[in-house]
Amino acid sequence: MAACLLGAISTNAQSAFDLYSISQTDLKGTARFMSMAGAFGALGGDLSTLNQNPGGIGIYRGSELGATFDWNIKNTTIDNQYKIKDRNFNFNNIGYIGSFRTNNRIVPYINWGFSYSKTASFKRRYGGQIANIGNSMTNYVANQSAGWNADELGYVADKYNPYQSSYAPWMSILAYNAYLINPANTDGNLYSGLYQPNHSSGYGEMEVEESGAVNEYSVSLGGNVLDKVYFGATLGITDIDYNLYSYYGESIDNALVPYVANDKFFYGDGNAAWGMENLFSMSGTGVNFKLGAIIKPVNELRIGLAFHTPTFYSLKSQYYANASARFSSYDLQTTHDLSTFEETDDGYIGETTFEAKTPWRFMGSIAGVIGGRGILSFDYERVVYDGMRVSYDNVEDREVSGYVKQYFKASDIFRIGGEFKVTPQFSVRAGYSYQTSPVTEELSSDAIDVVTAGTTLSYTLDNKIQYYTAGLGYRYKAFYLDFAYVHKKRDSDYHAFSSEEGQPLPPIAKVKDANNEIVFSLGFKF
Repeated sequence: MAACLLGAISTNAQSAFDLYSISQTDLKGTARFMSMAGAFGALGGDLSTLNQNPGGIGIYRGSELGATFDWNIKNTTIDNQYKIKDRNFNFNNIGYIGSFRTNNRIVPYINWGFSYSKTASFKRRYGGQIANIGNSMTNYVANQSAGWNADELGYVADKYNPYQSSYAPWMSILAYNAYLINPANTDGNLYSGLYQPNHSSGYGEMEVEESGAVNEYSVSLGGNVLDKVYFGATLGITDIDYNLYSYYGESIDNALVPYVANDKFFYGDGNAAWGMENLFSMSGTGVNFKLGAIIKPVNELRIGLAFHTPTFYSLKSQYYANASARFSSYDLQTTHDLSTFEETDDGYIGETTFEAKTPWRFMGSIAGVIGGRGILSFDYERVVYDGMRVSYDNVEDREVSGYVKQYFKASDIFRIGGEFKVTPQFSVRAGYSYQTSPVTEELSSDAIDVVTAGTTLSYTLDNKIQYYTAGLGYRYKAFYLDFAYVHKKRDSDYHAFSSEEGQPLPPIAKVKDANNEIVFSLGFKF
């Protein structure tokens, strides 16, 4: 039992990868903000700064009302072969900022603001085939299930439900009852998978579809001191909806498959085709706090500082999985076919409530005003992903915290953006953003076993993320209209399941995102 609890198939309801999923942010905001790649930490004077550097609210000397929309075209490719396109229209941002003149020389303005922003979109879909697999998920599950007695894994209708009556991992129970793993000894506590090393061959199939978003409702307050120091604070209330559908299956020739003859079970060479579907979702609300300042020592130079606390979430997760298989074997020139189907917990949806903490974020920025017509701005942000945590009834799950530290590290984000006023009414903009991978070297090199939650054994590791941006702006009296084009590139590695010491590597695929976004904002300053 102790050996099983240390295995890579976990009985935990949540995993380190679930925490990472809800901790991601996108380049989202007004078209002006996005066209400069979000390099606004030292600039302010834009609705997006309420969610980035709240000190930017202190720049205002009047009121503003604005809204932002975008058209998103997503392209995801697997191993440079299988490409999936997706398109969707989004309402990104709406906000209002009010300004009150105090007639005080030291603090001349006090400003306040309210905004809604979509800070992250999880929408991504990819899939394809992985040729020439050298290992099978069934073999991995068989190895991880060693020590659990077959009587604990077996399902007896109306008498014994192993999903509720044992502490065995759901993946082991699901695989055993779908005949994806089978007893390999008379004691029934060792198992074999379908893939026979040096004998079997085959391919894998995968599909992943993520959807949902993080929405943030912000209330901000700020001002300035002597028109030299601009300060602000934001209280953010978030709601999150994350949904994951994943499929993984294999077709294996010369597999070790079960068959029935004369009302008895046997095992022999044959062909196997099996697949597993997982449905997983997280939803809930959270709260965070942001504090920032902008310092203007001279008119041509601005320096920005900001930090974001973690978002403290109260969440609910739901999960379900099924596995089906078809086996064909040959015995004395007789064909034996066997089909199986198994659902987790007799088809009921599992549910867990928990608390989660996302990473701390720290930002430093510098911007220069060039000749009254140009702006050049640099941002640096550090995201402390290894500080993510999950708790149950306010008690931290230290096992998951340990996995977070093993798998994730702090990520660095660098942004540069520029704007040039061609005329007093017309501006051109451009920017670039680069984010380093939050994945540790041990994880990316398959040097450690990976623990996932429940029956979702696959995981995707994000590498670098880049944004290339450009845009146009037009001003007429109190009215403004901004456009932005954003190209996002993200490289990731899909792993069907964890690697094991001394075993062939699992099926792995290269995932490349190349997303194009057209954004427009309109508003009034008065």
